[in-house]
Amino acid sequence: MTATHSTRMLILGSGPAGLSAAIYAARAGMAPIVVQGMQPGGQLTITTDVENYPGFRDVIQGPWLMEQMQAQAEHVGAQMMYDQIVSVDLSQRPFRLTGDGGTIYSGDVLVIATGAQAKWLGVEGEEALGGKGVSACATCDGFFYRGKKVVVIGGGNTAVEEALYLTNHSHDVTLIHRGDSLRAEKILQERLFANPKISVLWNKRVERFVGGGDPAGLVGVDLIDTVTGDKSHIATDGAFVAIGHKPSTELFEGLLPMDEGYLVVEKGTTRTAVPGVFAAGDVTDKIYRQAVTAAGMGCMSALDAEKFLAEADYEALAAE
Repeated sequence: MTATHSTRMLILGSGPAGLSAAIYAARAGMAPIVVQGMQPGGQLTITTDVENYPGFRDVIQGPWLMEQMQAQAEHVGAQMMYDQIVSVDLSQRPFRLTGDGGTIYSGDVLVIATGAQAKWLGVEGEEALGGKGVSACATCDGFFYRGKKVVVIGGGNTAVEEALYLTNHSHDVTLIHRGDSLRAEKILQERLFANPKISVLWNKRVERFVGGGDPAGLVGVDLIDTVTGDKSHIATDGAFVAIGHKPSTELFEGLLPMDEGYLVVEKGTTRTAVPGVFAAGDVTDKIYRQAVTAAGMGCMSALDAEKFLAEADYEALAAE
């Protein structure tokens, strides 16, 4: 027999956005259900040192922070479900989501907080040195490379913005790009080329991230020239892969409007084009992509959903 779980508010995703939405929804008496997805806790569960989340003087661990957020959500009444959603029906309320084992989740409102994943190169050493010199977020990790040599891999807006940001901490930033011209906006390129702390390596593809030292960490990057095929090596303390992010929105293709894969919400709110469906965090935010902004949007989504339900309840009562 197929199990069905029903709630006033259904939350898909359990990163900072989803858990913040759950905390606010539970405190409002909506008994939210959080379907945690393939990566419970979101990207912070694979982030070691976190130094920019408000409220903590000392460095904290990403997995610990998410454990605390989940414990807080459960303490105030949110229910966690360990499942992976495979299909979604937004054609009518209550909305129905189906897990990979056939379990049905029904919600009067839905908060989508499935996040986004950084795109990686998929080369040797990248995974092994993740958090040990290789990162995909300069804003998150650049602080740890004060006064050190760093490289940024990419050629679009993200890469140029990361390189410019890193000059706040490093005096030696190298942008590595596989082509001979950048895709970034002209104004960003002008800022990049005018910054004496940044140099550019053209027509270079990363072959391998090289580890070593004590404690073990990144010590350099092996490169291949995309024109000549010549191999080279650049020594570095940190490498930032900046080739973009991919929002986790596959389930909603054809169901909700998107912009480059990100869910579109009404300006200043978390409301999507479908009444009763809200989006929060990195799944809709292509600009900031920070844990604290995701948490803030999670709060917004719960408040928006609570208002929507109150108005729907009033209209139903008035129609009787």
